[in-house]
Amino acid sequence: MSVTENDLKTGSVRLSDDGKSCIIIDQTQLPNRIIYLDLKSAEDFYDAIKVLAVRGAPAIGICAGYAMYVLAQQKNTDDYAVFREELERDGAYLISSRPTAVNLSWAVKRMLKVVADNADLSVGQIIALLRDECIAIHSEDIEMCCRISEYGLTLVKAGDGILTHCNAGPLATSKYGTAIGPCILGKEKGIDLKVFSDETRPLLQGARLTSYELQKAGVDVTLICDNMASIVMKNGWVQACFVGCDRIAANGDFANKIGTSGVAILAKHYGIPFYTLGPTSTIDMNCPTGDDIKIELRDPDEIKNMWYKEPMALEEVKCYNPAFDVTDHELLTAIVTDRGIVYPPFKENLKKLFM
Repeated sequence: MSVTENDLKTGSVRLSDDGKSCIIIDQTQLPNRIIYLDLKSAEDFYDAIKVLAVRGAPAIGICAGYAMYVLAQQKNTDDYAVFREELERDGAYLISSRPTAVNLSWAVKRMLKVVADNADLSVGQIIALLRDECIAIHSEDIEMCCRISEYGLTLVKAGDGILTHCNAGPLATSKYGTAIGPCILGKEKGIDLKVFSDETRPLLQGARLTSYELQKAGVDVTLICDNMASIVMKNGWVQACFVGCDRIAANGDFANKIGTSGVAILAKHYGIPFYTLGPTSTIDMNCPTGDDIKIELRDPDEIKNMWYKEPMALEEVKCYNPAFDVTDHELLTAIVTDRGIVYPPFKENLKKLFM
C-alpha cells in the first residue's frame, strides 16, 4: 500500500508541521479526555515514554524516531564529532526510559546509524537525512500494520470471538494496529468479529484504550475483568486469542503486558489458538530466550492508589508490580508478522524472516 500524508498525520504520534516537535495523544487521559502533548526536549520524550503517555512498542518506536530528529535540530554545533556524541547521549537516555520495549532501542539505533554512516556530510545534511529516516519509520509501521492485519484476518471467520489483552491497536501503533488490527480491518471488509477485551490491570489499557478504539471503529466489543477470561473461554465464546508483543526472543518466547502468559495458559487448557501479532522489528534475534528479557518493575502505587479515591491497601503493604510477563513459545500457535505467519518450530522459522 502507499502511505499518504494524511496517514502520517493521524494516529497517536505525529511530527509537528514545522518539524520542531512531536505531537502525541496523552494515553493516560483516555477515554474521558483527548489531550495532546507537544514534546520538544529530551526530558519531554523520556517522561512521555516512562509514564506511558505514549505506549505500545511500535508507537514508542515511531516517537523515538521523531525524538532523535527533533533533538538533532537543537544541537548548536557544526562539528560532526560533537554532534554525534551529543545525539548518542540523547539516544542512551531515551532507551533507559523503557528498556523492555525493543522498538525503542531499535528506532534510536536506526537513527544513530544514519549519523554514523554519513560522517562525510555536513551536520545540516545529516539532519535532513534524519528527517527522511524518522518519516520512513512511521510509514513502514503503517505498511506493516496493514500487512499484519491482513494476515491475521485469514486466521478467523465472520462471527468468531476474539479475546485480547492490553492494547495493540492504532493508539499503540499506527493505522489499524497489530493485535486488534484484524478486527478493525474485518469491520471495514464486512467481516464482523466479536471481541472480548481484558481490562488489563493495573493500568487498564484494555478498558481505557482497546475498548475505546474498538467501540469507535464500530466493532462488537465486550469489556471483561482479567479474571473473567476463563469463564468466557469455557462458555465457548472465544475462537482465538490475539495479543501484541513488546519483544520476541529468538526461540519464540515473548514479552507482553503482565497477564498475557495467564491468558495463554488458559487458551491452551481450552484448546483455543493463541497468537501474538507484531512487526518484525519486535523480534530480537540477539535475545536467545524469554529468560534474557529484562522485566520492568513499576511503581507500587499503580496497584494501591492509582484509580481509587482512597488507597486499596495499607501503606506498609508490599507490592510486586512487573509491567510485563514472558509467554513461553510452547503456548503459542503462531506469530503473525508483517512478513507472514510463523509457525513452530520458532527457533528455525523466525530465522527465515531475516534471510
